Amino acid sequence: MSRITKEEVKHVANLARLAISEEEAELFQKQLDAIISFAEQLNELDTEGIEPTSHVLDMKNVLREDVPTKGLPVEEVLRNAPDHQDGQIKVPSIIE
Repeated sequence: MSRITKEEVKHVANLARLAISEEEAELFQKQLDAIISFAEQLNELDTEGIEPTSHVLDMKNVLREDVPTKGLPVEEVLRNAPDHQDGQIKVPSIIE
């Protein structure tokens, strides 16, 4: 016996705003039943003593340490700026 009815499939399709035919509802009923059967098989596994994980691989931060370093000298930065004044780069005004 199927764990999900054709009416339930149609209801879910309606909630998802999907128009499905009778043949599609029957096909999805069989597919969803197979998915539910597989999930029930997973529930039979003994998971006692297994820690929950958020990822199957052991993930760790691979970024370098955030160590402050000396930046470029102001004179060197301003040398490449098209326009500057009082040690700051001047840009066109965008707000009136």
